[in-house]
Amino acid sequence: MTIAIIGGGAAGLMAAASALETNPDADVVLVERNPSLGKKVVISGGGRCNLTTGLDDVREVLTRYPRGGKFLTSAVHQFPPAAVRAWFEANGVPTKVEDDLRAFPVSDDGHDVVRAFERVFAEAGPRMRFLLNHSAASIAKRGDEFTITFKDGGTLEADRLILTTGGQAYRHTGSQGDGYAFAESLGHTVTPLAPSLNSFFTSETWPKEVSGLSFARAHITAHPLSSSPSDPSTPSHPASWTGPFLFTHKGVSGPAVFAVSGLVAFWPYGPAQPLSLSIDLFPDEDADAFETRLREAMRGQGKKAVRTVLAAFVPKSLAELVEREAGMDGLNAGDANKEQVRKLARWMKGVPLHVVGRGAGDEFVTAGGVFLTEVDPSTMESKITPGLFFAGEILDVDGFTGGFNLQASWATGRLAGINAAS
Repeated sequence: MTIAIIGGGAAGLMAAASALETNPDADVVLVERNPSLGKKVVISGGGRCNLTTGLDDVREVLTRYPRGGKFLTSAVHQFPPAAVRAWFEANGVPTKVEDDLRAFPVSDDGHDVVRAFERVFAEAGPRMRFLLNHSAASIAKRGDEFTITFKDGGTLEADRLILTTGGQAYRHTGSQGDGYAFAESLGHTVTPLAPSLNSFFTSETWPKEVSGLSFARAHITAHPLSSSPSDPSTPSHPASWTGPFLFTHKGVSGPAVFAVSGLVAFWPYGPAQPLSLSIDLFPDEDADAFETRLREAMRGQGKKAVRTVLAAFVPKSLAELVEREAGMDGLNAGDANKEQVRKLARWMKGVPLHVVGRGAGDEFVTAGGVFLTEVDPSTMESKITPGLFFAGEILDVDGFTGGFNLQASWATGRLAGINAAS
């Protein structure tokens, strides 16, 4: 039996390793357009490779996927984060879980993650073949065999085929979206596609004045501009997430922003139709209680400038900006009336911003992909084309930042490899 895998990223690497482990008589051919394996794996997490999460409650893990959580149930139960970490430990990569529950190699080097697979492949000997610097041009199925035709004119015959070509984010790593065309040529449907896990660019320019200022915990909410009962694709409810974020020269970024960007990946927004965003800098405090606390502070320090009082609530650089944005420049705290204090409180409990564009994020991924109803979630095999399997980002599955996308790739890749080789 020959198993061809197109795509040498996370899902493809795990699919190959799992196929070799499952069937000692199987030959595996891994096709990769780059000169080396795992290019995107190596650069993920800033080069440290956030290989999975330290969150071990599978039900909780599955809530971290804006799209595809239910589909992943079988895959993640069979290869949960604890098992992923154990697999790498067993293959020479000690791991660690940091305070924010992100898991990394102890070495903080993504190359070590890829080297673990290289060792597994070396042990397989001639059963494992690589076609590096090879780009597939087309795929056809004739009878029970798949024929892969390469752009240089060569071909490869295989009994089973696993597509792990990734999405269309990080195009410089080889994820150019051609896997979607292969899937369609083999009878599958691909959903609309959109970027996810990105930072936000805002129409407001003031964030650059506090660029780099971060908050460990804030509640970020995106508000739909409008909703239409006749258009089910139009968002009708706000999308929100609580977590860390920071201001940038062009807007806002950080884990909470990435999560919200995933939730609104398919919402229409841009310069002509900005996305309304609000940021609660005090998410654990009731709005009325916060206003009362601010009012008491203003009253108790009436002779001080408003910005001085505000500096006890937010960093000084932001306090000056809040004072200005609320139209209270040069005002003493004791001179602020009830409505002005309320305006200050509401501003900090809902910093108003308008998103006009997307920027790069830590894990920039593609939302959308092969329709999940066309794939068996217990095997990753196509329901349309027997012998064809999918794994990783080519599927309509995407997760939040924090190791969830690589977790999905390892889990689906393992399931595809095992079942393709069975």
